[in-house]
Amino acid sequence: MQLALTDEQRMIQQSAERFLAQVASSAAVRSAMASERGHDPQTWARIARELYWPALAIPERYGGLGLGFAEVCLLQEQLGRCLLPSAFYATCCLALPALLLSRNEALKSRWLPLIAAGEVTASLSYTNTQRWDDSSIVVYATPHKDGYQLCGQYLNVIDGADCDLLIVAARTPGSVGEAGIRLFALPADTPGLIRQALPTLDQTRRLANITLDNVVLSDDQLLSEPGQGWALLRQTLQFACVGLAAEQTGGAQQSLDMTLAYITGRQQFGRSIASFQAIKHRCADLMLAVECARSASYYAACIADACLNIDADPHVRGQLAEAAATAKIHASEGFFQCASESIQLHGGVGFTWEYDPHLYFKRARASEQLWGAPAFHREQLARQIFGEQA
Repeated sequence: MQLALTDEQRMIQQSAERFLAQVASSAAVRSAMASERGHDPQTWARIARELYWPALAIPERYGGLGLGFAEVCLLQEQLGRCLLPSAFYATCCLALPALLLSRNEALKSRWLPLIAAGEVTASLSYTNTQRWDDSSIVVYATPHKDGYQLCGQYLNVIDGADCDLLIVAARTPGSVGEAGIRLFALPADTPGLIRQALPTLDQTRRLANITLDNVVLSDDQLLSEPGQGWALLRQTLQFACVGLAAEQTGGAQQSLDMTLAYITGRQQFGRSIASFQAIKHRCADLMLAVECARSASYYAACIADACLNIDADPHVRGQLAEAAATAKIHASEGFFQCASESIQLHGGVGFTWEYDPHLYFKRARASEQLWGAPAFHREQLARQIFGEQA
């Protein structure tokens, strides 16, 4: 397992830095988040057709570049630094792992080339975005002729109001536990699908409620094999945590960088406040939090990269749950610490609209709860360590 960046990965990272420096200024991010769609379609077109970011982790046989999830996480970190609103996280960290880990070759051949070309954006619809519990899936898939009829509602779906494809989780009536969970690939223009955009704390990431009103799907739209739906969904959520941890690491680093730039130029008592010992101690604590988050998230990205294959080594696959939980804990806490301290160290202007710390604070607080708060993941780690079923 390679735990240091390769030359190719450094090139990808540097290319992303240069591109985002051009298109993701504070003014551009604020303009995009205030727009009707919540992102700039022209920027997304450039991301997909000039830089080929959605194609990175897709195998070459489906029109992708054949790299891996570690490269996706490198981009996630850079996107987290600038908070650029885009469909990248939902498409490449939520929907894409579910498709790649599925054994439905027809669905993969249909959707993966479109995602790689940037013609389709996608997301994952899962009832509870704060805990992983199969009993919280309350959308039902009733057998219907040659397929299923779905009824129910999904809450807080990332980019749910604007994506082209939804991976949805549903339960067969009368089933108990994990065995009755099914995953479907659902085009967003399917009759009976109703989308409602939501106002959010973090304006740089759009959420929506998705209602399925007697939506009829065929067996061909099933991603999961019988009895394997929850296992596929759980592993997809682990990939979602790893990608989010990388993004949080980038946000934490940018919060620290903004703070250092401000305190270096801020004068008090005839000297820069960055020279005060108390300020230095606080910044040192923030740097430690960022480095812990980066180490945990990059290790998790390497584990996820090795698991992004349906025939991956079971031993390595078993390490993904622990690595994802560890990364989510450190990245969530590190990002929130850096974002909150950034507001404090900016002083009276730290919470004003004209300055950016409040944008990072909102993203940090919202991301902390997404896919489980640190307390939830600590509980999962404890169960794994002590041999209980997670």
